[in-house]
Amino acid sequence: MIEFLHSPEVQEALATGRPLVALESTVISHGLPYPENLVVARAMESAIRDQGAIPATIAILRGEVCIGLTDNQLTRLAEASGVRKCSRRDVPVALAQRQDGATTVAGTMVLAHLTGIRLFATGGIGGVHRGHPFDVSADLMELGRTPVCVVCAGAKSLLDLPATLEVLETQGVPVLGYQTDQFPAFFTPASGLPVTARADTPADVAAILDRQVELGYSGGTLVVVPVPAEDALVPGEAEDAIVEAVRRADAAAIFGPALTPYLLAQIVQITGGRSLAANRALLFNNCRVAAQVAVAWWHLSSR
Repeated sequence: MIEFLHSPEVQEALATGRPLVALESTVISHGLPYPENLVVARAMESAIRDQGAIPATIAILRGEVCIGLTDNQLTRLAEASGVRKCSRRDVPVALAQRQDGATTVAGTMVLAHLTGIRLFATGGIGGVHRGHPFDVSADLMELGRTPVCVVCAGAKSLLDLPATLEVLETQGVPVLGYQTDQFPAFFTPASGLPVTARADTPADVAAILDRQVELGYSGGTLVVVPVPAEDALVPGEAEDAIVEAVRRADAAAIFGPALTPYLLAQIVQITGGRSLAANRALLFNNCRVAAQVAVAWWHLSSR
């Protein structure tokens, strides 16, 4: 029997029914360099607490699933090298081989659902890669089968966004635009592509999530939140950086799980760090919105 290790804060929240928001851990181990990754991880958790919810950063440490990390565990993960990137397929391998593993969007959704956590905040989901339509992120399939609400800034704009939305539609995943009618393009607030529906308040989102539960739907929901306007990149700048990053990746024959981290690092370099500032801002904003939705859903469920 696999036992999940809960931090004291998460254990208390589960026991008392307080609202919880899951966080992935690849942003710590694979997304940002040390010590910035630790600073951002702590700030994301604080943003959730400030809205009245409890953060639950999920990771695998020495082959044990940890739901909610202590500060010592966060620090260890931020400093570690050779951490396995864990999507759904990788979780049992990391457990059996007693490895350290950082969960992706798909991996976090699986473990959050098994724990009973229904809200999850992240930066952006994976999707269909530009020029490589066979390279489809497992995040999209997970959204189609796991009942967790993912709050993000859309799919990373270095992806094929129209194709990504088509896959989400095929998977039956509602895409809710939070105070927007357009699908955000990660570094920029709008892509020109429509969402399934608009929701202007946390209560609006919570009402839709509640109806999904009542219907017994087995899939997830995507809530997309535009990056704050003051931190967004200019659309032309973002697109030029993405095109150049993709060109470099193709020239270097980078593909598979290594592709997205490579592209993001190249975009940071090309934009002189402005994309990194936008990334940080959207992460914190998504955490705030997810926590507000979690609290609104908790109030709705209590009634």
